Amino acid sequence: MKTRAIIERGKDGIFSIFTPDLKSSILGEGSTVAEAKADFENSVNELKGFFAEDGIEDHELVGIEFEYFWDIASVLHHFDWINITKFANRHKFSASLIHQYKSGTYISDEQARKVLEALQEDAMEILSVNIRDVGNRKTSAQSVVSSLHGTDKRAAAK
Repeated sequence: MKTRAIIERGKDGIFSIFTPDLKSSILGEGSTVAEAKADFENSVNELKGFFAEDGIEDHELVGIEFEYFWDIASVLHHFDWINITKFANRHKFSASLIHQYKSGTYISDEQARKVLEALQEDAMEILSVNIRDVGNRKTSAQSVVSSLHGTDKRAAAK
């Protein structure tokens, strides 16, 4: 089963991950997204351990997969190699406004949608790149991502 795990940056600068669709409360926190994910995964494993100790075999975490959904502040902090000024200029946003969003300033739903679309557009452009490696073999960014996630049948067959 696949369920949502929401990543948010709080006003205090702490990153939190939570699962709104499960009966069990699972939470991860950290000063970075990576720390919050590690804490979240630890919480999942602890809960699975509690179920095992209680002899509960059929619980909501059996076969669970988490699909992470990020708020804009978390994306901009985690992927800090994104040049905010260049991103803003490319998509005709105010750079100071994007910096404010990164700091956790309120963003309207409409503006959040526009920024999200711009981030997704950039991600799709990166995924469309075909790279020739040293052996002059063509490799697409998408096939690399697929192999990392175990969804590329060619990589799985190797």
